[in-house]
Amino acid sequence: MLWLKAFHLIFMVTWFAGLFYLPRLFVYHAMSTDEISNDRFKVMERKLFFGIMTPGMIATLIFGIWMLSTGGWAMYGHSGWLHAKLLLLLGLVIYHYYCGVWLQLFKHDCNMHSHIYYRWMNEVPVLCLLGIIILAVVKPF
Repeated sequence: MLWLKAFHLIFMVTWFAGLFYLPRLFVYHAMSTDEISNDRFKVMERKLFFGIMTPGMIATLIFGIWMLSTGGWAMYGHSGWLHAKLLLLLGLVIYHYYCGVWLQLFKHDCNMHSHIYYRWMNEVPVLCLLGIIILAVVKPF
């Protein structure tokens, strides 16, 4: 079980690195005015989303589900903290999806949001991470 937890955490850190950085790239991309910068951001965003974030998310989910299926659910399935953590996780998966939507909008030069919008969106994974860590470590209910 400790190996599963270790790999779950490794891939969670990988996923969150992308969740923190991609919206920051969107901030700078929304502010860019020249074609060279625009093209550079498109490449960086695509590689981050498909090469780091999405594999990190998938591996995080696989190892998390694996831990739940090997006794974690029997031990903690009745606990409110686990349900709250899974709800925050669902929110992160939805946020990840929207990052993909924003990526496609930038790819096709159809971005509809300002850099300020992406600055605010950049805070969403921070709040989720705080909640998830507190719930998983403290297990308040």
